[in-house]
Amino acid sequence: MSIDEPYYRIVVNDEEQLSLWPLHKEPAVGWRDIGTAGSRGECLAEIRRIWTDLRPKSLRV
Repeated sequence: MSIDEPYYRIVVNDEEQLSLWPLHKEPAVGWRDIGTAGSRGECLAEIRRIWTDLRPKSLRV
C-alpha cells in the first residue's frame, strides 16, 4: 500500500449495514466503527467476507 493511499474504516449502523468511512473523519451520526481499517480494497474485501445477508436487520426473519 502506498503511503499516499487514503485509509478507511468499516462502520456499521443499527440495521447492521456496513459502509466505508475515511479514517481521518468521525463516523456520521448513527454509524459506529467496527475496529477494521485499511485501504479501500482491503476494507471492501472484508465487507464482502462478513456481510453475507444484505437485508437490513429489521427485515430479517
